[in-house]
Amino acid sequence: MNREDFSLLKQDIIYFDNGATALKPNVLAKSTSDYYNLYSANAHRGDYDMSIIVDAKYEETRGLVKEFIHAKDESEIVFTSGATDSLNKIIFGYYKNILTEKDEVLLTKSEHASNVLPWFELRDQLHFKIRYIPLDQEHKVTLENLKTVLNSNTKVISIAHITNVVGDIRPLKEMIAYAHEQNVTVVVDGAQSVAHMPVDVQDLDLDFLAFSAHKVYGPTGLGVLYGKKELLENMQPIFFGGGMNASFSSDGIRLYDDLPYRLEAGTQNIAGVLGFGSVLKYLKNIGMDKIQAYERDLRFYAISKLKEVKEVILYNENSESSIITFNYDSIFAQDLAIYLNKYQICVRAGSHCAKILKDEFQIKNTCRISFAFYNTKEEVDKFIDILKNPNIRNEII
Repeated sequence: MNREDFSLLKQDIIYFDNGATALKPNVLAKSTSDYYNLYSANAHRGDYDMSIIVDAKYEETRGLVKEFIHAKDESEIVFTSGATDSLNKIIFGYYKNILTEKDEVLLTKSEHASNVLPWFELRDQLHFKIRYIPLDQEHKVTLENLKTVLNSNTKVISIAHITNVVGDIRPLKEMIAYAHEQNVTVVVDGAQSVAHMPVDVQDLDLDFLAFSAHKVYGPTGLGVLYGKKELLENMQPIFFGGGMNASFSSDGIRLYDDLPYRLEAGTQNIAGVLGFGSVLKYLKNIGMDKIQAYERDLRFYAISKLKEVKEVILYNENSESSIITFNYDSIFAQDLAIYLNKYQICVRAGSHCAKILKDEFQIKNTCRISFAFYNTKEEVDKFIDILKNPNIRNEII
């Protein structure tokens, strides 16, 4: 689907590592090049034509992000350097100022490092308690399991929409509704969801959402922080400098800008923002519903084929996303990934930045394939043929 729009696919590779980063459509390179070659000015700084063009395109992208995730207002869209940056700004810019040592934060053991380590760091400073929502037998989160740990001390739940190893789509709408009944806010890591399914922050009633552009077929070094306006108004900047202040004087009196600019200190990744705008237009033309349906069909096909290989151990057969986690019996995950690379098949191997999931999986390293809409059943067939090679163990050794 739309493979002709991705120049890298002309290299005859099979790219199954979209959970790490997605390939980039040609429109991204063109719009980025146009910025550098035609109007390479700073944003929100100049009063000349090129700068005004950049300002308009920069804010156009903010509007496109608002439309893409169905936010209420453009001021709720903050550009960051990535999901990790967004989560750190949420945790240290908002929750650092409201949590106390009697409070509790709920995570799961299948979260990415970016949604665990900042909480660990803040806990060491404020001495609140971190608890984990139990996972069911398929390592998924359920509303019922959330109810077993949420209590009067719980102040925030911080979870991924889709986890990057289990690949389960969390029942966010039900979980958030229950959390809000208990006056608990919810932070959502959307790194694995925003690129693969429609996300409506108002329908889900999200408090905060973080995601990276590079997983949404956009540039690296760019992310989005979404927050309800009333929450962002109470978020303190954790970076200070140019572009986020209205005025300051030598006696230390300063006045910071309105949202979202006070949370965007310094020169941003302007080329990335403008390029991401072109990607969002491209995705809108395809349709996120169509992308989700295509990837679900491809996952179902791949699972059925993987089950034909008796040596393959599947860890998330019944998950709903485009992520499939597996191992090959008696072959170390990284060894299998290196072997597949000989056939120009790109997969991920390791702990996938979810290092405490081993407490649940009882295994540290796995292989992961993660699809995008440009992957095909023919690619899956080639992948399966290689796994069926009767001499695979000998060739790896």
